[in-house]
Amino acid sequence: MIIPAVPDVAFNIGSVSIYWYGIIMAIAILIAILTANKLCNILFNKKDLAVEYAPLIIIFGILGARIYFCMLNPAHYLAHLPEILDIREGGLSIHGALIGGILALFYMAKKNKISFLSVLDCFGCGTILGQAIGRWGNYFNSEAYGLPTANQNWGLYIPQARRLAQYSDFSLFHPTLLYESVLNLLAFIILLFIFKKFANKYPGIAFFSYLIIYAIIRFFIEQIRIDSAMNIGAFPIAQIVSVILFLTGLTGIILCLKTHK
Repeated sequence: MIIPAVPDVAFNIGSVSIYWYGIIMAIAILIAILTANKLCNILFNKKDLAVEYAPLIIIFGILGARIYFCMLNPAHYLAHLPEILDIREGGLSIHGALIGGILALFYMAKKNKISFLSVLDCFGCGTILGQAIGRWGNYFNSEAYGLPTANQNWGLYIPQARRLAQYSDFSLFHPTLLYESVLNLLAFIILLFIFKKFANKYPGIAFFSYLIIYAIIRFFIEQIRIDSAMNIGAFPIAQIVSVILFLTGLTGIILCLKTHK
C-alpha cells in the first residue's frame, strides 16, 4: 500500500495560508489539556485547574518547543531570524515542549498548593495522547519520515522537494510519524491504567512511566528516521535525550516507591 502525500495548506484567508500542521497541533493541544483537566478533577478538589491555566501552559510549551528546535538548528535560524517566529510549517520539538510545560505546571502547583508530582501525572497522560494526534501534522508536512522502504510498492510517498538530497532517487519511505502515533496511543492506554491504579498511592509514578515509555518509543523510532535535527557523533540528539529521559523516569519511579515505603 502506498500512502499518498497530501497538500499542506488547508485553506487561505486572503493572502494568509492556514496550514494543516497548525490545525492538527491546535487539536492535539486542546485534547491534551482537556484530558489532563479531567484527570486533575479526579485528584484535586479544585475543579478545571488545567483549563484555567491552559493559556500559560500552552504559551510555555510552544515557546519551549520552538526555542529547543531553533537551538538544534542554530546556523539556519541565525541566518534567517524572522523564521524563528514562523511555526506554521513545523519546527516544534516535544522535548522542548516538555521543559516549557513543566515550568508552567510547577507554577500552577505552587500557586494552588497542590502536589506537583500529581499534576505531572495528569499531564503525562494528556501529553502522550496529544503527541499521538500531533504526529499527523508531520504527515501533512511530509516530514519526520524514515528510511526508504525495501519494497517500493509500499510506503509513504514523499514529494521530491521534501526529500533529503541523498535520498532524492527514492520516493517511498517508512512512515515513522505514523508508527510513533500508533505507539503513543498504546502508551496512553497503558498510562491511563497506571494512573487509575497507582496515582493516588504513588504520586509521580504515571509521569515517570510516561518518560520511560516515550523514551523507548522515540529511541527506536530514531533508528530508522532520517531527518533528525542534530547528531552528536553517530547518534541523533533525540536518542541521547531519550536515554536521559529513560534514566530520569527509572530513577523517579524508584524514588516514588521508596518514599511511599
